[in-house]
Amino acid sequence: MKPSFALRLMAALLVLGLHAAALRLADAVLHGLGAAKPARAERMVIHLTLPPLAREAEPPPPKRRPPPRPPQPQAQPERSPLQNPVAVAPHAPASRAAPPPPTAEEWAFAARYTLRNSKGYRHSWGQQLRSLMGTAIEGPDQGAVRFRIEIAPDGTLTRVDTLWTTSAAVERRAREALGRMPPLPPTPTGKPLIFERTIHFSPDAHDDPPTYDHDCLPQPKAFRNPFVWDGKSPQRRPEPEPEEPPDPQALQDCLKQLPQNTIEAEAARDRRAMERWGWTSGSGDAQR
Repeated sequence: MKPSFALRLMAALLVLGLHAAALRLADAVLHGLGAAKPARAERMVIHLTLPPLAREAEPPPPKRRPPPRPPQPQAQPERSPLQNPVAVAPHAPASRAAPPPPTAEEWAFAARYTLRNSKGYRHSWGQQLRSLMGTAIEGPDQGAVRFRIEIAPDGTLTRVDTLWTTSAAVERRAREALGRMPPLPPTPTGKPLIFERTIHFSPDAHDDPPTYDHDCLPQPKAFRNPFVWDGKSPQRRPEPEPEEPPDPQALQDCLKQLPQNTIEAEAARDRRAMERWGWTSGSGDAQR
């Protein structure tokens, strides 16, 4: 490791000082031999001045801080449309006025139409009840109720049973309307009329008039699953019962009694067919 510059300088100065002291001592000795009294040896003081050491590294002056900027408003993050509340303007609830009650001509037709379990009478009875229930307004009081009705031959309502309901308020309103029903005409067959009827009390319900095109055709037989087996009896597939063709003369006489369908009934039948089968279907089956 090499000595530092300060140590080498000190060594050099020390050597020079020693040489100077030796020269002075030699000069004093030479001069002292010729003098009467020996001169007093002078004390020689050698002042060694060390070189200034390297100054310690001064810390850099502190940087001037820029003046504080005024606070700027922070940009709000963009919110998705789902996060932004959208004010929805209040709208009036949907409603449907009650249908008009059946006219005297409609009741006269219903009182003599015997086909399909007195189809005209059943429709007029439901229209009369719905007209007494008032306007249906969208909300918690809308719904439907299905009754099983029994009417005596003289037109007196003898029994009403609730099969199901979707709203107690609708059932209560319907039963209140039953208490205000006007006197009804006698049944077409002169026998008790028993049927089921669903009353829709809703702004989306349609009070469709029936069609009578197929009322003279025989009723389709109830479906029976040919694969039902009790697990005990021998498995035999029942033969389908043959359908007897209707009497041509009786069919012609029945067709002469059928009323002409109204435009509303035809439009309602087409709407029901399109709702069930789509827009590519033709006219649907008649209401039975």
